[in-house]
Amino acid sequence: QFRLVESGGDLVQSGGSLRLSCTASGFTLEFYAIGWFRQAPGKEREGILCINRSAESVYLADSVKDRFTIARDNAKNTAYLQMSSLKPEDTAIYYCAVDRSCTKRVVEYYYWGQGTQVTVSS
Repeated sequence: QFRLVESGGDLVQSGGSLRLSCTASGFTLEFYAIGWFRQAPGKEREGILCINRSAESVYLADSVKDRFTIARDNAKNTAYLQMSSLKPEDTAIYYCAVDRSCTKRVVEYYYWGQGTQVTVSS
């Protein structure tokens, strides 16, 4: 069974940092681009960052530039989202998913995880 599991979400204060993990089971992440997404209550799911198979980052949202970075460790079958200078508006459920290449079209990603909650207090 192909599965992605996100972890690392927490309650943090504004200005704080968190690192989220996305671990795959049942398939090898090495052959996929990995995207991070988030969905706040009452809002559509939005793309944040993607990392392609060559480990190049593609920002899907301008709002996280200079604050969030993405990385992958193929040996651990895991991708990471490093978040810093967190703001209350970053509060959302964060998801990861894969595609053959990085695209801004959220609907093209698949093998969605269950998400991990990030809450940023002011």
